Amino acid sequence: MRSTSPDRPAAHRGWRRAGAAAAAAAALVFAGLGTAVQADAATVSSKATWTATPCATPKHKGELACDSYRVTGGLTAFQKQQAARTGVTPKAADAATPSGYGPTNLQSAYGLTAAAASNGSGETIAIVDAYNDPNAESDLATYRSYYGLSACTTANGCFKKVSQTGSTTSLPSSDAGWSEEISLDLDMASAVCPKCNILLVEATSATMANLGKAVNEAVTLGAKYVSNSYGGSESSSDTSYDSSYFNHPGVAITVSAGDSGYGAEYPAASRYVTSVGGTALKTSSTSRGWTETVWKTSSTEGTGSGCSSYDTKPSWQTDTGCAKRTIADVSAVADPATGVSVYDSYGVTAGWYTFGGTSASSPIIAAVYALAGTPSSSSYPASFPYAKAGTSALNDVTSGNNGSCTTTYLCTAQTGYDGPTGWGTPEGVSAFTG
Repeated sequence: MRSTSPDRPAAHRGWRRAGAAAAAAAALVFAGLGTAVQADAATVSSKATWTATPCATPKHKGELACDSYRVTGGLTAFQKQQAARTGVTPKAADAATPSGYGPTNLQSAYGLTAAAASNGSGETIAIVDAYNDPNAESDLATYRSYYGLSACTTANGCFKKVSQTGSTTSLPSSDAGWSEEISLDLDMASAVCPKCNILLVEATSATMANLGKAVNEAVTLGAKYVSNSYGGSESSSDTSYDSSYFNHPGVAITVSAGDSGYGAEYPAASRYVTSVGGTALKTSSTSRGWTETVWKTSSTEGTGSGCSSYDTKPSWQTDTGCAKRTIADVSAVADPATGVSVYDSYGVTAGWYTFGGTSASSPIIAAVYALAGTPSSSSYPASFPYAKAGTSALNDVTSGNNGSCTTTYLCTAQTGYDGPTGWGTPEGVSAFTG
């Protein structure tokens, strides 16, 4: 059993400051909401600060870490856009109002607006996390209500929360850190696929055995899309975990690539999952209206990527610089400085927070698979983006790195496939069907 890799200690997952300078205020236009106006220069350049969520540091030996950060101060990309658009100085780290990207932003950035409005009914996205969030349903209701999304409740059959054994009444012990992670995951699934049902499966603890049983339970209960926002260092046991927990043909299983910069993690290294890297997402004057680079804050903080030491390379992955499984396959927003809005109330002041980490990108991609429709029963959906590699179905991310490595593309973005972002980010749903 594994915890965080010894060369990526928990101390490195503390306070961080966004390193990139803010773009000119006039260029920071809130997508679709009109022309920018000049904002106070000092306000617009104020950098966001954040800290790792408590579940990013395992409490017990053998537990895996969640892959999320919570913004605690300064201004996010979303707030800077608002400041540039209105000229009004936003309040930093104000839990009273959202300060990160919401559903409209994410759907716009990834070409999903039309699909989100019409697809997803009857599909179930499973969120697998550890421990119990007693406020999961009520916090989700607040998020969805604020953004005008339809109610998703136990009563109307849209939301269901169970333990790793499928029980709705005998749930794990509650944990504030993992509750933050759960809120992030539920909100991202909602943001991208608002018509989807959501199944929250809570593992008894954050060990691979219990989380793996939760994955199996999600599939048993009928979920065709399963998001996992956690990971740890690789081990020789990984291939057996593959067979026991992740080999589910016809099910799109997404896994965060990790938040500690260059280096392989498991279960992102499983040959049966879609490994999801992370980007920094900002508005731009391009025809797309958005631009992305590899998320990297420092040498020990940024999206994960790399070459597995144990997992066999799947047949659809053909890069030549890694003899075994390469991380990642695709990517989505993860930089806390360009983070997403989340509503959370358990163990924190009830309110709105901005989160980042590849914990955000994994449920986003799971929801894109759900918008694309049910995978064929014998398929491995991790292969789907490879069939559309190099086409307009994916936004190729070509700049940035997440560290240093001998084989350059494993840690540095380039045209086409690279480790930190895979084949890129979604542009609609066609790269996620097959």
